Amino acid sequence: MSKSSSTQVTPPSFFLVGVPGLESAHVLLAFPFCVAYVLALVGNGTVFLVICVERRLHQPMYLLLAMLSLVDVGLSSSTTPKMLAIFWLSAHDMAFHACLAQMFFIHAFTALESGLLLLMAFDRYVAVREPLRYSAILTNLTIAKMGVAILSRALALLIPLVLLAVRLPFCRTWVVIHTYCEHMAVVKLACGDTTLNSTYGLVVVVMVIGFDVVFIAVSYVLILGTVFQLPSWDARQKALGTCSSHLCIILLFYIPAVFSFLTHRFGHGVAPYIHILLANLYLFIPPALNPIVYGWRTKPIRQKILHALHCCKG
Repeated sequence: MSKSSSTQVTPPSFFLVGVPGLESAHVLLAFPFCVAYVLALVGNGTVFLVICVERRLHQPMYLLLAMLSLVDVGLSSSTTPKMLAIFWLSAHDMAFHACLAQMFFIHAFTALESGLLLLMAFDRYVAVREPLRYSAILTNLTIAKMGVAILSRALALLIPLVLLAVRLPFCRTWVVIHTYCEHMAVVKLACGDTTLNSTYGLVVVVMVIGFDVVFIAVSYVLILGTVFQLPSWDARQKALGTCSSHLCIILLFYIPAVFSFLTHRFGHGVAPYIHILLANLYLFIPPALNPIVYGWRTKPIRQKILHALHCCKG
């Protein structure tokens, strides 16, 4: 199939290149991505199942963990199967509407992940700053309302993003220099005016990542201020250990995401393979590590998993 046309405005499919410049290494590159995907599925599935089964875990913090587990599975599943097909089976073609559907789910799950990281930062803020009022401030109903709010935000912002992309004519090339249908990677292929798409994409980034990062940063600054005032050195060490692991996951999610966004607009000198690899980082590493950082290190969840493993061995 020809990958370009002078008359067709809606291509039957796009051609996803994969990682440009590293095509010969695609088979090897697939293994770490596959391992990360399996870890994400098993880890998040286990955390979600434990929280669902154990009634005493039906509390605000654990409900947030359960929601994060579902979003992590969705985020990694929206890209990995097709990426592995590209790397191992050379299945580069992706139908036009399937590409737009993938675009929606990737960015919607990214917005949900960002929103949940914000809610979890707020949860820790309340737990540290207002421990006596925690159960009054954060109830299960409050968490449910917050979950609906971040879902509504994702839908309200991302549906127009995709609808704006549908209206674009594609008559120059159908080759997407990426491993998945990222918004700007697809929009750049259009032969019409893409100013509105680019501007709206910027608005989405500011309203999701910009907003969430600011309030996450404020939350952790206040948390750390309280931690350093704790009289017990052991308590401070434990709290700092927890905060540092959470901050590492947050940075692993936001830094590659912001880098990818900025590279599309300003990073013309960045090697394509570096851009693509980093753009995949925030879709794979956090979902694989979140079950360990937020799940396994949480004592009730760890105890339940160990108890289940012991029963299986018995």
